[in-house]
Amino acid sequence: MLQSLIFDMDGTLFQTDKILEISLDDTFNHLRTLNRWDASTPIDKYREIMGVPLPKVWEALLPNHSDEIRKYTDAYFLNRLVENIRNGKGALYPNVKETFSFLKENNCSIYIASNGLKDYLKAIVDYYDLNNWVTETFSIQQIQTLDKGDLVKTIIKKYDIKSAAAVVGDRLSDINAAKDNNLLAVGCNFDFAQAEELAQADVVINDLIELRNIVTKINNSLSI
Repeated sequence: MLQSLIFDMDGTLFQTDKILEISLDDTFNHLRTLNRWDASTPIDKYREIMGVPLPKVWEALLPNHSDEIRKYTDAYFLNRLVENIRNGKGALYPNVKETFSFLKENNCSIYIASNGLKDYLKAIVDYYDLNNWVTETFSIQQIQTLDKGDLVKTIIKKYDIKSAAAVVGDRLSDINAAKDNNLLAVGCNFDFAQAEELAQADVVINDLIELRNIVTKINNSLSI
């Protein structure tokens, strides 16, 4: 039975796009006041690499800056993200709570595995009351490797997941995390998704509500 689903957060459950640009603008405007940036905000570059851990984000967006400046920028950006979430400027994707309710009613455990940082994830979970359905949220900060496959493995070990499980996410890191752990890879064709990455998923959805049919079909076939 498919009884455990591990969800990505950004671009899968949470519409990061709604707060990404304003938070990034806030951050790079701040860098301009410090005379540390003199070009436009690199929003398009961030969209391209969305889904990688934040340390790698700043290596890409600030390639000529010191580690000290990158860490400072990271902290400032996190603060702006959290404030924008708490101010209600973000949003979940359609049917997140409806899908979660269905999964819980069908005895499925729900976890979140994200490359986001703990404070950022907590702000989302708290604001939208996701703990009503989610067993635990895991951040990439909790492991040394910054590899999502290892993060998923942490969940599997902690909760002794032995039945069929799936990873649900929009980027290749999510698909690879599923395959590295011999789990079903469900690709989400949402805002940050890329066709060549989704092609490697076992199944692709355009709306989270489609998970209801997938879970029902798998579990019915296994119970025959």
